[in-house]
Amino acid sequence: MSLEIANPRSAKAARSSSNFERYSWIFMRVSGLVLVFLVLGHLFIMNILDGGVQRINFAFVAGRWSSPFWQTWDLLQLWLAMLHGANGMRTVISDYAEKPPTRFWLLTLLAIATVFTLVLGTLVIFTFDPNIA
Repeated sequence: MSLEIANPRSAKAARSSSNFERYSWIFMRVSGLVLVFLVLGHLFIMNILDGGVQRINFAFVAGRWSSPFWQTWDLLQLWLAMLHGANGMRTVISDYAEKPPTRFWLLTLLAIATVFTLVLGTLVIFTFDPNIA
């Protein structure tokens, strides 16, 4: 009984993407660690301190986003979570989409969704107007 391991899709693709894959792997570990602190801090502040979620409303968000510290905190959360998730989905698509055209279109849709979410989220954080009537 011999177990054979399938060859990679192409030797050229395996050689050319090795550094990218290494940096993607490192990014996933680092961003995951930073996200643990950002998200746990967010949950603690929003849900436990000062009476919990009952105090969260438009005025609370307006006051919070008037500070560059909280804008940066939320921006880091947005960017790291979106890029972390997109990188994970990229890996899943590359592993399971067998046909090159399918893989191409799925990765294209993922890139469009990622860029759209990052741009829209960043615009919301930095152009938020607390004086909307």
